[in-house]
Amino acid sequence: MTKRPTIADVARRAGVSKGSVSFALNGRPGLAGATVEKILAAADELGWRPSNRARSLSVSKAFALGLVITRDPAVLSSDPFFPAFIAGVESVLSMHGQALVLQVVADGSEADGYQRLARDARVDGVFLSDLRYDDPRIDLLVELGLPAVTLNRPDGESPFPAVVLDDRPGIVAVVQHLLELGHTRIAHVAGPSEFVHAATRSTAFVETLTAAGLQPVAVEAGDFTAAGGIEATRRLLALPEPPTAIVYANDRMAIAGLGAAQAAGLTVPDDLSIAGFDDSELAEYVHPGLTTVRADPFHFGVAAAQTLNRVVDGDTEIPDVELPPAQLVRRRSTAAPPVQTRWQPPAQPPV
Repeated sequence: MTKRPTIADVARRAGVSKGSVSFALNGRPGLAGATVEKILAAADELGWRPSNRARSLSVSKAFALGLVITRDPAVLSSDPFFPAFIAGVESVLSMHGQALVLQVVADGSEADGYQRLARDARVDGVFLSDLRYDDPRIDLLVELGLPAVTLNRPDGESPFPAVVLDDRPGIVAVVQHLLELGHTRIAHVAGPSEFVHAATRSTAFVETLTAAGLQPVAVEAGDFTAAGGIEATRRLLALPEPPTAIVYANDRMAIAGLGAAQAAGLTVPDDLSIAGFDDSELAEYVHPGLTTVRADPFHFGVAAAQTLNRVVDGDTEIPDVELPPAQLVRRRSTAAPPVQTRWQPPAQPPV
């Protein structure tokens, strides 16, 4: 195994002291320009790179950013947002010799995750995702002294900059698309109501229908999981007058709902139109292809990492970053409503 070059090796190659090498490599004044150039050339010839461990000890930095999320680790890889978001973050951190410290925790234990990161000085800052109403984590991070960036804006005051992806234009576009096709009985399967972004999508859905003089058939509570999408779809299809179109708050629930509708004997989109949100990898390849709303979680991760690094570096004048809004992607899971409903929910057995 080739030995990693050290400052001592650079000093020998340049014919100077280790102290001079340290001064030159850390940009400190006091050395002649020719000496600095000679040291930098020697470091480059040897392929010397700073050790993150040594850097962290010398400048009291961990050279790592943290992300704490509540998810089932077994299904994290199929999450429509976080794998691509993490890839975007890593694309920035890799250029700066930084690492991402990811903690996947059980529901209700996120605070413990942040406290561990702060106590062990493992990260220089954190990404705050899945914002809740009156989110207590904002005050916690202030108390812990952890720099942060919020993914979207919280509903209250926050000292942290936000990276914002406006979900509303995408939801408005998908509802208007269904209205233009002729649908008047449209339902929504929402995400958890405590999440700000889930409530934003539900509000945009209801407001768009109201502006068209309509009311939703129903707004069913979901949890962003496939199982939740299936159960919500079954409840909607069991209504006396089931919807002719369903808008889901994410693709995972939409794809599961599509399967539930087909298992119940419906043809999508002839009997029921289905639309999602995320434009996840599978959306294009299910049958029929899923009409959905395209966000860009990779770019979200890039912008969030760049912004958090500015916070960590002490920049106090950082405006919120506005990302391009989500956009409608039309595929074959939506079509005009049936002229006559060909499917009815199964009759209830006699009592």
